[in-house]
Amino acid sequence: MPKEALMDSLGLSRATVNRKVQRKEMLSPEESERVMGMQALIGQVQAMIDADSAPDFDAAKWLASWIAAPLPALGGATPASFMDTVEGQKHIGNLLDMAQSGAYA
Repeated sequence: MPKEALMDSLGLSRATVNRKVQRKEMLSPEESERVMGMQALIGQVQAMIDADSAPDFDAAKWLASWIAAPLPALGGATPASFMDTVEGQKHIGNLLDMAQSGAYA
């Protein structure tokens, strides 16, 4: 996923992130929470794949593609549009759980 698209979906300003990197400052708790939420979703996808024994699967690449596509379960919105809040990320995680269990196709 391009850096710009990732930051946009997480509601992060590129200028702010670049400034903090240059000054060796930490992200705010809210910004960190959103970044960690994305990492958790990647881990969730990887765990789903590991359970099915797919050894060469790239969970981060798959998730980047999946969150950019409109989903009927979201009324045609993309999962990326939910990534800027912790609650939105939880909602997307729940959709992944439902897809794995077959509760939603």
